[in-house]
Amino acid sequence: MHEGSPLIVTGVAGFIGYHTAKALLAKNIAVVGVDSLTTYYDVRLKQARLRDLQSSSGFSFHKIDVADSAALHEVFEVTRPRAVVHLAAQAGVRYSIENPEVYVASNLVGFANVLECCRRHEVQHLVYASTSSVYGANSTVPFSEHHTTDHPVSFYAATKKANEVMAHSYAWLYGLPCTGLRFFTVYGPWGRPDMALFKFTDAILKGQPIDVYNNGDMVRDFTYVDDIVKGVVGVLEVPPQRNPEWDRSAPHPGSSSAPYRILNIGNGRPVQLMRYVEVLEKCLGKKAEIRFMPMQAGDVQKTFADTSELERTVGYKPVTTIESGIGRFVDWYLDYFHKKNEKSE
Repeated sequence: MHEGSPLIVTGVAGFIGYHTAKALLAKNIAVVGVDSLTTYYDVRLKQARLRDLQSSSGFSFHKIDVADSAALHEVFEVTRPRAVVHLAAQAGVRYSIENPEVYVASNLVGFANVLECCRRHEVQHLVYASTSSVYGANSTVPFSEHHTTDHPVSFYAATKKANEVMAHSYAWLYGLPCTGLRFFTVYGPWGRPDMALFKFTDAILKGQPIDVYNNGDMVRDFTYVDDIVKGVVGVLEVPPQRNPEWDRSAPHPGSSSAPYRILNIGNGRPVQLMRYVEVLEKCLGKKAEIRFMPMQAGDVQKTFADTSELERTVGYKPVTTIESGIGRFVDWYLDYFHKKNEKSE
């Protein structure tokens, strides 16, 4: 039985949104899902995630765009959520270079609408997705919430940085508790087709070359989705408090005298991209044909999360190795596309 006020999860048909909703439903927490089912990638994958969620009696769904203020307010009015996990956004670093207007609508207008709905309906905690991309041109690793993030190198990162600043204003003005989570390269089953693991797996199985940027000299803090979700759900239950030690003359970028905080959520063990490919080849039992490419605009060479703040807050400790995580992804991928092909025959 799902008891108490429900939670709203936006972007619920997305990769992290789906897994977060599944985890909340497993804890007998009712979930109201919001998603516009954009065509940025194969909608059939999003619909498959939704079908799985809709098998739970504690789940309901509204197909709306968070950029539609009136429709979003109506959902909040009917639902009266105690908390919101906002994961709806236009993702993708390279896509933002070609289509910035999409990011303005989803990541800026949409986020402003979520903030206003939370304020008007007295939501007790807003947890929202930020990204490791906000660290931008910063080369000091591991990335810490103590670092400034004033030099994004992609428009996607700029919109996420804007989200953090917008959230602070609502925390300061209205006392809305806001937690921003900077995700570090999330991967796992049901992942997005535009991300490296999905693209690499598809190409290798088809005997096609994979594009490896910066001639392979890339390092990522690959974080398995189950570890991410444990952090998200843990943080949800611990709203931020006003920090009485916050110093206006030397302000900590990740906290405030308002109920506001920023937390890294990553693996804390960065991996060379070529090692990631090597593990994938082993899981697939097939070698990749590699096409080395120059660094792409908007990319950074290395990401590395300092997760000590999140560990202090909720005891966060990622446990999934890339060998285990990639293996689970490959198992899911083969099963998903096998069933999909069976249905199409």
